[in-house]
Amino acid sequence: MTGRSESGPAVTYRRDGAIGVIGLDRPDNRNSMTAELLDAFTVASAAARADRDARCVVIVGSGSCFSAGADFRAEVQRGDAERLPHERSYAMYEPFLTVLDLEVPVIGALNGHAVGGGFGLALLCDIRIASRTGRYGANFCRLGLAPGLGISYLLPRLVGASKAAELLYTGRLMSGDEMAATGLASRALDPGAVLPAALDLAQEIALSAPLAVRATKRAMADGLGWDARKAAHREAFAQAATLATTDVQEGIAALLEKREPRFTGK
Repeated sequence: MTGRSESGPAVTYRRDGAIGVIGLDRPDNRNSMTAELLDAFTVASAAARADRDARCVVIVGSGSCFSAGADFRAEVQRGDAERLPHERSYAMYEPFLTVLDLEVPVIGALNGHAVGGGFGLALLCDIRIASRTGRYGANFCRLGLAPGLGISYLLPRLVGASKAAELLYTGRLMSGDEMAATGLASRALDPGAVLPAALDLAQEIALSAPLAVRATKRAMADGLGWDARKAAHREAFAQAATLATTDVQEGIAALLEKREPRFTGK
């Protein structure tokens, strides 16, 4: 998906043969986690989950970004003000966490940048194909925030504790080639080749026996003790606490002003 959508749903679901495709379609806003996009993702994910003819699902972004994560010009929590802060932080991630409910394999076609919550969405996929020109990572600490979406749980399990600590503490973004080198992506390709490669892989998966593939996905998750949703709920407490600091105000201001933050630990 490289075109621009002026109207229509912010996230779409379609099926081509045995392959379902969830498309993030707000390229002008870098497919950020606005309320519109998150609500639409919930709908598209439910459609994919209900589609019993889909044998594999591909998630892709339109434009030059997979997803840039939170839109810091808007709200970074969701829900009524009466809800507890950690509940509002968790609610921000609930739509993307519905990926965990998909019984079929999910491939992240990371056609462009995936940062923060967008990176977390990528980690929720079973398989990732990265763009060589994309930038990927969890920059929460560089913004004064504790991570969300289960990233502090998923990343160490995917790349090991030492590498995950380096990436999370520094907030450094990786290239697509580094994603592939660390095993976070199966491969890194030129941007225009990412979606075709993901669809080809999905077609290859679709040739396998669907009940066996679903059972294998469940067995892998059980064997790994995979519970990213529970981890995301635990993270929400720490993220809500950091949202109340002056450091996060400085971190977000620095991001919007394109300068280095000056944190004070308060």
